Amino acid sequence: NTSQHAMQNQQHLQQLQQKQQQLLQQQQLQQQQLQQQQLQQQQLQQQQLQQQQLQQQQLQQQQIQQIQQQQYQQQHQVLQQHQLQQNMQQQVQPQQQQP
Repeated sequence: NTSQHAMQNQQHLQQLQQKQQQLLQQQQLQQQQLQQQQLQQQQLQQQQLQQQQLQQQQLQQQQIQQIQQQQYQQQHQVLQQHQLQQNMQQQVQPQQQQP
């Protein structure tokens, strides 16, 4: 009887150990999955960051272009005004010379 009992105990122990191993394996799998998910999230975040940086660069370029255009327009206006002034002076001078 005692030997049979010991055998049963041993079998029970083995079963318990197997169950423990299965549980451990499951936990490891879950941890791996979690790590993978975290990695994916990090990659996504990096991608988003890169996109944001790109957008910012594009915005900066647009702003620079706008500023350049404005400067060009201002220079052009100044030139036009200058020409206008010269024209006015030329018109005014001959009238003065007439009498």
